[in-house]
Amino acid sequence: MSTETFLPDPDLVSAALPTTLFRFATAGSVDDGKSTLVGRLLHDSKAILADQLDAVARTSADRGFGGDKGGIDLALLTDGLRAEREQGITIDVAYRYFATDRRSFILADCPGHVQYTKNTVTGASTADAVVVLIDARKGVLEQTRRHLSVLQLLRVAHVIVAVNKIDLVDFSEDVFRAIEADVQQVGRELGLGSDGVADLRVIPVSALDGDNVVDASRRTPWYTGPALLEVLETLPAADELESHLESFRFPVQLVIRPQGALAPDAIAGGLDAEAYRDYRAYAGQITEGSVKVGDQVSILTPGQAPRTTTVTGIDFAGSELAEAAAPQSVALRLADEFDVARGDTIAAAGTVREASADLYAALCWLSPKPLREGAKVLVKHGTRTVQALVRNVTGKVDLASFGLEPTSTLELNDIGHAQLRLSAPLPLENYLHHRRTGAFLVIDPLDGNTLAAGLVKDHPGDHEDERYAI
Repeated sequence: MSTETFLPDPDLVSAALPTTLFRFATAGSVDDGKSTLVGRLLHDSKAILADQLDAVARTSADRGFGGDKGGIDLALLTDGLRAEREQGITIDVAYRYFATDRRSFILADCPGHVQYTKNTVTGASTADAVVVLIDARKGVLEQTRRHLSVLQLLRVAHVIVAVNKIDLVDFSEDVFRAIEADVQQVGRELGLGSDGVADLRVIPVSALDGDNVVDASRRTPWYTGPALLEVLETLPAADELESHLESFRFPVQLVIRPQGALAPDAIAGGLDAEAYRDYRAYAGQITEGSVKVGDQVSILTPGQAPRTTTVTGIDFAGSELAEAAAPQSVALRLADEFDVARGDTIAAAGTVREASADLYAALCWLSPKPLREGAKVLVKHGTRTVQALVRNVTGKVDLASFGLEPTSTLELNDIGHAQLRLSAPLPLENYLHHRRTGAFLVIDPLDGNTLAAGLVKDHPGDHEDERYAI
């Protein structure tokens, strides 16, 4: 069964939810209770339909879950694959939509096994916050350190550590405080909570019983902070935090040139085909910042000098806007008839540095195929894909010390640094300041599989000769 069976129609969700949207993901080690926590959030926030709840209750009863109490296995609300239910683990990322009176949410339940760390990278890459679970009986594990390191690398805006199964240690404050101290120590080592990197908070919870998940628990009187859901309802989304700091960026996905030919339903809706005879616009999603009609922008095409023009119109769903901002999808009309194609980027004039063919990056290696120096790969940056050569691997992160240890190869789940030579210069921007345009994918040119998630780092200006030809 595909996890897609758990997704409601996004159009119906967006139409029914006028509140602000917040994306978050769960992460943690195996059997820390991520799926149960997600199920508890959905159950206690009244986001489960009655027939679905009945089906889960029947399945739970058939398996003897809950004994005489007749409890339900909340993990079944998200673990949809047959293998997940048979083994009691999460394998694939499960996305759920739900809402409260204060906010609507998109939730990604990520697996905990080390071999599925790549799924955590996927789920966390677009998240405003990540909830990392820790078993109160086990404390901080290597996988916890790996997940926190990934979240620091991805610059997730908010990290919430939920110390789960607090009921199995008799709601001990001493146990919680010891784990909290360990988490804060790891956070300091990674720089979480400083220099604009994610804020870090720790909450004691019992996903099975619901303590401090939706409502504050009377069984933890020593914890005076908010419950998990209250935190999620009040945290600012990443777009709210960053929109005023970022310059406009717009990767072009499609050139719209109808030349008078419109769809029959558009004409029936009142659009004048003749008015669109000379229409030309560039469609895509704004990844950073905002743009207004009349703004000066630069068109960035690999291998060409930036060309400057003016935005004359912003079209959105059949209407014209005076201004648009990330993450809206719009069509831009420009004053000059430049050659603009898919893969080009439109950016605020004067805010983009010179394109470079030298890519210095941090890589989260996601493939069982190891990365070796001299390998030829594809790099997908925005809507542009170019060939690249791995010039060298400069090191990988030691999860014990978070230092960089020398290596010439990266294996599955390694986090390391590498230098690549691109076949065409790209407008590369440091991920530290540009979370969306500073990210890219490394792809296997033979089978098209994703090898790594990459983050652009500042380079020392090393523009060597062309002996590294692609």
